[in-house]
Amino acid sequence: MKFEVKQLYKSFGEKEILHGVSFALESGTAMGLLGRNGAGKTTTIRILMDVFRADKGEILLDGKPFISRNHQIGYLPEERGLYPKRTVMEQMIYLAKLRGTSSSEAKKNSDYWLERLEITQYAGKKLETLSKGNQQKVQLASTLVCNPDIVILDEPFSGLDPVNSQILQDVVKELIADNRLVIFSSHQMSYVEEFCESIAIINFGEVVLSGAIKEIKKDFGKNQLVLSAENYDTAALEAKCKQELSAYMIPMNAKRDYLILELTPGTTRNQLLEALLKTDISVEHFETYKPSLNDIFVAKVGNEK
Repeated sequence: MKFEVKQLYKSFGEKEILHGVSFALESGTAMGLLGRNGAGKTTTIRILMDVFRADKGEILLDGKPFISRNHQIGYLPEERGLYPKRTVMEQMIYLAKLRGTSSSEAKKNSDYWLERLEITQYAGKKLETLSKGNQQKVQLASTLVCNPDIVILDEPFSGLDPVNSQILQDVVKELIADNRLVIFSSHQMSYVEEFCESIAIINFGEVVLSGAIKEIKKDFGKNQLVLSAENYDTAALEAKCKQELSAYMIPMNAKRDYLILELTPGTTRNQLLEALLKTDISVEHFETYKPSLNDIFVAKVGNEK
């Protein structure tokens, strides 16, 4: 399945929230829908689920208009929405039946996901008696109990310890391997890099960057290098480079253990290296800069308008 969002616009009153949001993904892959708080991610997700209607734009599934009620969608919201005074099993079955699942299938699916997420022992307990981490696992089980083809996970690792995070990581990988459409939203970039092949970064209601993570990283790190020295700390190395090598490079960012630099127009790596060897800098590391997704995210949305 190919899922396409094209030029979504949405206003509330006179304030336009989305300004032509577009992205695409295919089943069997996960896409990271990223952005700062208030960027427009939740509004976009609610339009996908037909909670809101877009003012303009279209959503397509395999080239045809996407009608959400004709598909099972599993949505894990950032703000939790289960019933604290109901038992875990009671509300899981209720939510599954609410989405059109038969009573027998609802019970079967609930048993499966409680066991898969290692929370079977809490089936008869009220949700409010569980720890935050176990409540989060129940929320995920409730998201998947209808056996959805489209899964939207908003900050799914919130409140989970490392052991439970690993269980959830395995589940997400299984969903992807099972050819589901997975949209993954999180501020924890390490998880996005773990699961997602592509991203769409929204800032102030616009997609400011989208595409395959591998290609984005390659383009983002173009003409940038990492340099560290045995005989200079980072601050001293930056000053030294500005003083003696400004014709070849521009220091971009000083990290604790290394300097990120950009080649000046027309300069090659070999030319910079030759220039470095003519100084008293004892080169420790000299390699292509490989930006993290966190670096890219901050660079694209780190500045307020």
